[in-house]
Amino acid sequence: MSDPVRTPFSASATAADVLAGVDLHGRRYLVTGGASGIGAETVRALAGAGAEVVVGVRDTARADAAFADLEARGRVVPRALDLSDLGSVGRFTDAWQGTVDGVVANAGVMALPEKQLAASGWEMQLATNHLGHFALLLGLQEHLFAAGAARVVTVSSTAHLRSPFHFEDPHFAVRPYDRWAAYAQSKTADVLLAVGVADRWAEHGVTANAVMPGWITTRLQRHLDDATLRAMGALDDDGNRIEQPFFKTPAQGAATSALLVASPLVAGVTGRYFEDNQESPVLDDGTGHDRGVARYALDHGDAERLWRLGAGYVT
Repeated sequence: MSDPVRTPFSASATAADVLAGVDLHGRRYLVTGGASGIGAETVRALAGAGAEVVVGVRDTARADAAFADLEARGRVVPRALDLSDLGSVGRFTDAWQGTVDGVVANAGVMALPEKQLAASGWEMQLATNHLGHFALLLGLQEHLFAAGAARVVTVSSTAHLRSPFHFEDPHFAVRPYDRWAAYAQSKTADVLLAVGVADRWAEHGVTANAVMPGWITTRLQRHLDDATLRAMGALDDDGNRIEQPFFKTPAQGAATSALLVASPLVAGVTGRYFEDNQESPVLDDGTGHDRGVARYALDHGDAERLWRLGAGYVT
């Protein structure tokens, strides 16, 4: 096992900090869910460094409004994309022209209170967070290969430490639905997707890594009730939001994604999991931990098995 990757950036660094001095003119990136939160800050940092950034979002008008003040607004191109709808993903990839130097698989949903199924039949969090991104990457495969040294970043979460991928019942057909178990499983799938891309596409120059952005107050928490937010320490007894010392700003939360998709410091690094701009330690058991990556999320056999499972739905 090689030594963990270390960078000079701390947890408080922003996306703009990690790309300071990096010239991305002539590069083209795709960021999903880039109209708000850490996705929007990833877009801002990439465009600010000179890149063209396609923003895959369900609401292009909201994306237009989000970047109206951006000096590099002309380099940001919103396009319609609904990751829970494989038809939408297919239309998006069919319309893509030219190379793509990097994809940040950032969009996602969290902790849906009730079980929902996408049209594919997959549980909605797994469909949106994983299957949609898997289909997106397959559809852009040749465009990634053509770039020569493209990078893929999948945005995971420390929640993955709560659950491996349940191949025997991924859609809660047998198990009682639990919104946190469903979210955790989808975030493990995000790490396994990065491992799968790293394993399969290395010969084409494509690298892939997963990230844990940290706790950031964004629209991702929109399905959480006050009791849940209070239990997380994000809400006081009077219903006011609390900014805990360990909370990050969206710009800080976007830093690790920006680092991995575009910084020369991590060129060639692949198949790993990062948080706070550093590679994370591997844990044999995630129980009781709020940092690190579970060994099961980096399992090459499970990554291959999940790839075959997804391919059966999208090809």
